[in-house]
Amino acid sequence: IMLLSDPEIESSILISSDEGATYQKYRLNFYIQSLLFHPKQEEWILAYSLDQKLYSSMDFGRKWQLMHEATGLECSETKRSGPFSRSIDVSSLVVQDEYIFIQVTTGGRATYYVSYRREPFAQIKLPKYSLPKDMHIISTDENQVFAAVQEWNQNDTYNLYISDTRGVYFTLALENVKSSRGLEGNIVIDLYEVAGIKGIFLANRKVDDQIKTFITYNKGRDWRLLQAPSTDLRGDPVLCQLPFCSLHLRLQLSENPYTSGSISSKETAPGLLVATGNIGSELSYTEVGMFISSDGGNSWRQIFEEEYNVWFLDWGGALVAMKHTSVPIRHMWVSFDEGRSWTKYSFTSTPLFVDGSLVDPGIETQIMTVFGHFSLRSEWQLVKVDYKSLFSRRCTKDDYQTWHLHNQGEPCVMGERKIYKKRKPGAQCSLGRDYSQTVVSEPLCDSGDFDYGYERHSNNQCIPAFWFSPSSLSKDCNVGQNYWNSTGYRRIVSNNCTDGLREKYMAKMEKCPGKAPRGLHILTSDGKLVMEQGHNATFIILMEEGDLQRTNIQLDFGDGIAVSYANFSPVEDGIRHVYKSAGIFQVTAYAENSLGSDTAVLFLHVVCPVEHVHLSVPFVAIRNKDVNITAVVWPSQAGTLTYFWWFGNSTKPLITLESSISYTFTVEGMNTVTVQVAGGNTLIQDTKEIAVHEYFQSQLLSFSPNLDYHNPDIPEWRQDVGKVIKRALVTGIPDEQILVALFPGLPTSAELFILPHKNTTERRKSSEADLEQVVEILFNALNQNLVQFELKPGVEVVVYVTQLTLAPLVDSSSSHSSSAMLMLLSVVFVGLAVFLIYKFKRKIPWINIYAQVQHDKEQEMIGSVSQSENAPKITLSEFTDPEELMDKELDTRVMGERQLSAEFCFKVWVKILVF
Repeated sequence: IMLLSDPEIESSILISSDEGATYQKYRLNFYIQSLLFHPKQEEWILAYSLDQKLYSSMDFGRKWQLMHEATGLECSETKRSGPFSRSIDVSSLVVQDEYIFIQVTTGGRATYYVSYRREPFAQIKLPKYSLPKDMHIISTDENQVFAAVQEWNQNDTYNLYISDTRGVYFTLALENVKSSRGLEGNIVIDLYEVAGIKGIFLANRKVDDQIKTFITYNKGRDWRLLQAPSTDLRGDPVLCQLPFCSLHLRLQLSENPYTSGSISSKETAPGLLVATGNIGSELSYTEVGMFISSDGGNSWRQIFEEEYNVWFLDWGGALVAMKHTSVPIRHMWVSFDEGRSWTKYSFTSTPLFVDGSLVDPGIETQIMTVFGHFSLRSEWQLVKVDYKSLFSRRCTKDDYQTWHLHNQGEPCVMGERKIYKKRKPGAQCSLGRDYSQTVVSEPLCDSGDFDYGYERHSNNQCIPAFWFSPSSLSKDCNVGQNYWNSTGYRRIVSNNCTDGLREKYMAKMEKCPGKAPRGLHILTSDGKLVMEQGHNATFIILMEEGDLQRTNIQLDFGDGIAVSYANFSPVEDGIRHVYKSAGIFQVTAYAENSLGSDTAVLFLHVVCPVEHVHLSVPFVAIRNKDVNITAVVWPSQAGTLTYFWWFGNSTKPLITLESSISYTFTVEGMNTVTVQVAGGNTLIQDTKEIAVHEYFQSQLLSFSPNLDYHNPDIPEWRQDVGKVIKRALVTGIPDEQILVALFPGLPTSAELFILPHKNTTERRKSSEADLEQVVEILFNALNQNLVQFELKPGVEVVVYVTQLTLAPLVDSSSSHSSSAMLMLLSVVFVGLAVFLIYKFKRKIPWINIYAQVQHDKEQEMIGSVSQSENAPKITLSEFTDPEELMDKELDTRVMGERQLSAEFCFKVWVKILVF
């Protein structure tokens, strides 16, 4: 016996070698999380520690040796390959016996794969329209998979399927098996595999909103209801006639491993079943009784009217029962005749709250250990119960009898006639360690299980389902080869029959027919149609029918590159290709042999991940007039992008594939514009504000040359200096009427916006006069060099007027005939001013001329920037940071203006004057 100490107190184990009479403590230098005992070597143990280390002991825990550190699951980036790379569902891996299972979900639909004996994965084939939502592996015994599948139209039930040897092809075994949630939220299927005899299962099935218990003896091929006991505990007859009334059992295993649970059977006691249930038309959770079967579930007897925990002793020769209750008990019942009679024994003088019992049904010593506590606050108590005195002697041949396993009278079960021997009821003798139950096994065949794609109909014959073509099973077979053509039946894997009807139902070998390619499909390995530029794109080509060895395959990647293969073998693991540019590519697969051809097409979006977006908007806009807004993305060749535009407080975006949009603002004040750019798996955004008014005036500003020396030419600096300039200008003028925006590049320049006062829209003429008055005040101060600010101690910067704008008063009203002459005079005056500046430009090198230039939409988003002779041009070689280059180029276009050379400006205005 081994006991583990409480880890909150100490780390040690207690070992007893004399059935619990004495214990010896061994301290450990690690904390045990779980133990695993060797199935054959009783002294060998593996221990997994809380700090993820693996230890081993060869002497039942007295000494431990560290075997491996950091044995927990470690995830790392590896080379992805195979038909489901990068898309295996989290926590879907199941390793059981010879099988490995995984789940892949694409487009909301789950697909399951299996590897048999560590061979390459193959897709599990369920009936075509099962459309599974969930799948649980029930059993993998005898090289066959028993699985529970919840299909698209099921909520609280599952369907049972059984597979071939490789676990690939599944056929339906039973529909609508009840399911429920466990204490930890796990799915519990009401299915129970009987221990000791292969092929026997019990299932609770939902039939017309009633839960009924069914049993199968051939691993799901045939199911029937359980025959109720003929009499009750008092010997009175039970009126229960099939199919209207039957025995129903609870099939949930106990979540406490030290209690017997609702149903119990043991490998060491074949044919013996004990379960909780009721008699009636359906399963009930209020009417509870205990029932026992001694012949593998063919016939049943009632043993208690209440729920009990029942344990098997000495190969099932003795049964021990304790009442399943929440109150303390001190009695147990023992039976030596398979529950026909019971003897009451007291195992403790003080009533004990029983938590469980440790029992090994195969051991020779006939000992069980009961553990519990005397009160809710007391420590655990261990009570050793020794039954050796009840077994008075060793069994002899006269103490045995034989019994035949059958299925309602049919002696052939799983292809064999099996005869077992067991102790005669009432014989109080011990069997010993070398006891064997099976006496003889005679193989004999009957009609086997039905194959994949076939369904059993009312005449008990297997015919193909409406969606299945039997010839499709030969698709992997090549001309000149042979294949096994199914008759609709297959022998159950664990069925041991050899003769009888085997020849009638076995598959027939036939020649492989030649077929033209049909059902060609092309898909990506991860099921996605978006791929990043420069990364491996893996294409999978599938073909439903065709001679794989004689079919030529060609794959055109759509970027001018194509590959060809003489047969299907090289493309089974996928074809890899790297796209060097972004765009949408038409990928075409073409399959051809001497009998025909087929084509499949896929459109792949190759994107370059977007890194930065800059929203180019004017600082001020006129109400009810279109404004052009542009989102500039880096890198510029990012492939197909989607733009989401939000204006103001709108909750629904405008969605475009173009990077520019025209929008009309109808509300005065500060309006917010947000753009989000989606490319591949990347989503970035930028937000700007626009001041919207009925009218405004603007003026270009320049500064004394010392400001250029301190200009790092970054957006944050321009914003902060703009605030400083604004504070220097607003003396005596409301703050909200002034807006200053600095332009990128050198020499430093800016634009001054003079906005109307709030709530002056109704007084248009008077407010215009007020605006002119503000302009006059500012201009006088600027012309007299009165506007200055201190950038830092000792650095005084003077603000100057550069030039008048083309339209000093900008508004949203129609053209005014009274201002035509004023406009003409303004044009003449500005033209002369440009000429004079051009003439004497070398004497004032820090002045720059600005002009509004309209560009066609088909021009490049970022044009070249021309400056005056003394201003350096911006080129790519001057900047190593793409974002810095964007800021310098893009901010120049914020007002839709470009810095031009004086020569260009002069030519433009000469043409205007001539006109």
